[in-house]
Amino acid sequence: MKRVLIIEDDMMIIELLKIHLEDLSCQVSSMQNGKEAVELVARNSFDLIILDLMLPGMNGMEICRRIRLSGNLTPIMILSAKSEEIDKVVGLETGADDYLTKPFSVREFIARVKVIFRRKEDPGDEFYRSNKLQINSANWRSIRTSGR
Repeated sequence: MKRVLIIEDDMMIIELLKIHLEDLSCQVSSMQNGKEAVELVARNSFDLIILDLMLPGMNGMEICRRIRLSGNLTPIMILSAKSEEIDKVVGLETGADDYLTKPFSVREFIARVKVIFRRKEDPGDEFYRSNKLQINSANWRSIRTSGR
């Protein structure tokens, strides 16, 4: 059973996502406060984090940044009303694995979740990361992760 954390302040969205994630046999937890969510992620293991950007306590970009700085590689999907290109780029560069804008299609959301789970299960996609170096364990090739 996959463990998913939803960090979102809108209860209606939480309930909608929870219903559809449970249909995928996921165990779903949710938090509405950013600061508390960072603490929860530090103490628990999840297979996916769904993250809103505009949250009380701490904004989603800061949450994403802190999760990544801690060395946690749990996939993060940003789900936000911020739909400008720059918002998406900054979100992905901060460490998110995917970015979906509100309003969103539930079918597209589920398809993206399935892709993330599929990538995580594929042993050929196992990477070891350190600063700007990434090593693919399937072929032991190094890949530069940022910069030139």
